[in-house]
Amino acid sequence: MSLRAIVLGAAAGGGFPQWNSAGPGCIRARAGDPQAKRRTQASVAVSADGARWLVLNAAPDIAAQILATPALHPRPAPGAIRHSPITAVAVTGAEVDTIAGLLTLRERHPLGLYAGAKGLAALAMNPIFNVLDPALVPRRELPLDRPIAVQDGAGAPIGVTLEAFAVPGKIALFQETGGDPGRADDGDTIGLRVSAGSSSLFFIPGCAEMTPVLAARLEGAACVLFDGTLWRDDEMIGAGAGQKTGARMGHMSMTDSIAAFARLGVRRRVFIHINNTNPVLLEDSAERAAVHAAGWEVAEDGMEITL
Repeated sequence: MSLRAIVLGAAAGGGFPQWNSAGPGCIRARAGDPQAKRRTQASVAVSADGARWLVLNAAPDIAAQILATPALHPRPAPGAIRHSPITAVAVTGAEVDTIAGLLTLRERHPLGLYAGAKGLAALAMNPIFNVLDPALVPRRELPLDRPIAVQDGAGAPIGVTLEAFAVPGKIALFQETGGDPGRADDGDTIGLRVSAGSSSLFFIPGCAEMTPVLAARLEGAACVLFDGTLWRDDEMIGAGAGQKTGARMGHMSMTDSIAAFARLGVRRRVFIHINNTNPVLLEDSAERAAVHAAGWEVAEDGMEITL
């Protein structure tokens, strides 16, 4: 059994180009520069059989992402007009760019919805998510450090296993009540190991630090899709795009990640969740050349991975 993954979106919150950004990269992307490919917000679809799909993170762009991905198109069936190959969704936190797309999936389509305990609590405190009928979209907790078989809305297994684990991060922005809430290490941000048969990949779109525990978990992995939000920690400050460092937002810089992974023996390393200020989005940049020289790939919408 193989594991197939399709990157539905590779950008961080706001996408690339971001709607209100006049940064140099966004200007090039908006103009259709082939060296500055447009990207929607980070999401990945995975499947063990090519017929039933699990979506990792429900980005606000999910309708456009489905339209751009034939594997996720509805298929006609006798006596039924509605259908979707999407059978389950799992989210790695409660940020808007992770959960807002759930509201697009409200048209009475059965699917299983998975999140960590803190993610489920965030959904429960926002009644707008009640548009997802729990009779059709049961909410299921992802326990930490224990593999579970993913099931569709009716409870049938889809051939994919998830193992969630806490990674250093932060609470969702809308949950901040003023000031720096500090780092959160107990499940506000989770990573996922996604497996089908003997094949597996890691999906970690947000991570504030490579801890010894996380390094041991990733050592020798076949494939890791990892937080690529910023090239350097003070990037947004330098670009005039904000006053927060990457660390304040719960993200490692790419430069730190490249150094941290150098000794882990991960066979395929892919940066995902890339902010619009990050120069690696420009294929002709020195930073993109440095990433490739270090053995990394930069995710783009439509990228496919088969393990």
